Amino acid sequence: MNMFDLTGKTALVTGAKRGIGRGMAEALAAAGADIIGVSATLGPGSEVEQAVTDMGRSFAAHAVDFSDRAAVRTFADEMAEAAPDILINNAGTIKRAPAAEHPDDWWDEVIEVNLSAQFILSKAVGAKMAARGSGKIIFTASLLTFQGGITVPGYAASKGGIGQLTKALANEWAGKGVNVNAIAPGYIATDNTQALQDDPARSKAILERIPAGRWGEPADFGGPAVFLASDAARYVHGEILTVDGGWMGR
Repeated sequence: MNMFDLTGKTALVTGAKRGIGRGMAEALAAAGADIIGVSATLGPGSEVEQAVTDMGRSFAAHAVDFSDRAAVRTFADEMAEAAPDILINNAGTIKRAPAAEHPDDWWDEVIEVNLSAQFILSKAVGAKMAARGSGKIIFTASLLTFQGGITVPGYAASKGGIGQLTKALANEWAGKGVNVNAIAPGYIATDNTQALQDDPARSKAILERIPAGRWGEPADFGGPAVFLASDAARYVHGEILTVDGGWMGR
C-alpha cells in the first residue's frame, strides 16, 4: 500500500478550519503529509492544527479572505514559492435566495470565492508543478456541478465552473506530470448546509433520496482526498469523483 504514502509531501488545503477541508487535511496528515492550512479566519492553535501536529506532522496556518482578489494574488505568489506538492482547492461560500431576488453583490462574492480565487491560486501553484513535472491539484466541486439546485444560482454557476476548470487544467497539465481532479460532495453535515438540515421538510426529502440513508460527514472525504493526492491516482486526470452516498445514482 506504499502508493498511498504521502510522507515527505506538503499539502496546501484551503478552507481547512472546519468541515470537509478539515477532514481532508487530517487525512492527508495521517497519510504522512505536512499541511499548510488556510481559511478566512484561521489562526494559530486551531483544532485542525492540533490534530495534525498530534500526528507528528507540521502545520502552517494562514488567514486569507478569498473574496479579496489582491490578497489572493499575494497569497498565491507566496504559495508558488513554497511549492506544495498537493493543492486542495476547498474554500467556498454559499448565498441562498431565489434567483429573481439574488443580489448582484452576492453573485459577485460567490463567484469570486468559489471560482476566481481557485483559478488564481491554481494558476500560480500549478505553473510551478508543471515546470518541475509533478503535482496534484484537487478541487471541491458539488452535486450542483451537475444539477441546478434551488435558490443558489451563484453557487450552482460557480460549481459548474469548477467542473469545467478541472477538465481544462487537466487537459493542459496532464502531460506535464500534474494530476488535476475534483471531489463532488453530496449533502454533507457542515455549516454550508445548516439551513437545509434545520428545515424538516427539506431534510426529510434529502434523506429519502440518499441511498446511504444519512447525511455525509467531513471524515468521509479523507479516503478520496488521499487517493487523488497519491501515486494510486497517477493515471486519473480530469475526473470529478462524487462522494454523495449514492445520490447521483438514484
